[in-house]
Amino acid sequence: MTLLPLIDACPKHMEYGPCGGVGFDGSCEIDAARRCAFLHRPTVPWTGVDRSTVPSPAPRTTAARSTLEALGTATWVVADLPARALSVASIDACAGVLAGEVDAVLAGDAGTARVQFPPAYRAHLLQRRGLRVWTGLNMRDRNRVAIEGELAALAVEGVAGVHCVTGDHTRTGHRPDATPVFDLDSTEASALARAAGHVVSVAASPAAPPIDRRAARLREKQRAGADVCFVNHAGGAGPVRRFIDEVGDGIRYIPCVPVVVDHASADLLESFTTLVLPEGFIERIRGTRDPRAEGIAQAVALAEQMLAIPGVVGVNLSGGRDGAEESFAEALAEVARRLR
Repeated sequence: MTLLPLIDACPKHMEYGPCGGVGFDGSCEIDAARRCAFLHRPTVPWTGVDRSTVPSPAPRTTAARSTLEALGTATWVVADLPARALSVASIDACAGVLAGEVDAVLAGDAGTARVQFPPAYRAHLLQRRGLRVWTGLNMRDRNRVAIEGELAALAVEGVAGVHCVTGDHTRTGHRPDATPVFDLDSTEASALARAAGHVVSVAASPAAPPIDRRAARLREKQRAGADVCFVNHAGGAGPVRRFIDEVGDGIRYIPCVPVVVDHASADLLESFTTLVLPEGFIERIRGTRDPRAEGIAQAVALAEQMLAIPGVVGVNLSGGRDGAEESFAEALAEVARRLR
């Protein structure tokens, strides 16, 4: 088999792949007829500075030092930000609900809305409302110069952490006319974010092919600079525990916990083809007269199971849908209150 340069074989120009969007059949998330370019290649080793072995790494920002100290002393409840894109009013409303209830909000891209406020500006809007922000930073829309600028602005803003993701391709979502950039991938961005002094988080998808190499891929992200791993939906606490055991020490974990409160949000969650939910999770919510109460109760129970896993320092309450932003913020806040 002829091996093409990865930068040509992967639609996202990734060098340290694969991304988390590989289909369960090994297909590329951009083209179902194409196999992921990384499936039959060994895990690509990180070739930059190995941050896991540097005796005197770059100094952290004041906010980063505070985050690391807090992660070592108490569990965190992080909530996705369900606010509408490009709406200050929606951001303010959701922040008003979540402030004082969660330890931080994960403010990343919406599932379909590709046009967002710049990460540092969105962090500013949220932090002025009293929320600690864990900022999502994708590589789809920015070259490395723009990424360095955002990282510098986020350091000034004093965010709790930076979540580095390669990002969804522009062919998905509502702006397929936009040119994708992908100058860097999440591993390379992790190194830049760490050099800028941030607490760096990355994502891992233990249930996505190649399953047997997902742990090795996370270890390379750790070597590049990752401090924390947000673990995508992998089927419940058991699979997450096995993944953490396989990866080993040296990185902290915040597993994702789905919050589903109505039939529409259940439909939305089931539309994501690269995640695995605990057996019967959606069916129990669909089969009750009060899906909101059942969804909140199930989220609390699953979060408690996740928090009992060694190495887990918090949970990420994941959920939201268009048209129900404040209602979802209230559900996320309720789950957080019960966990406390």
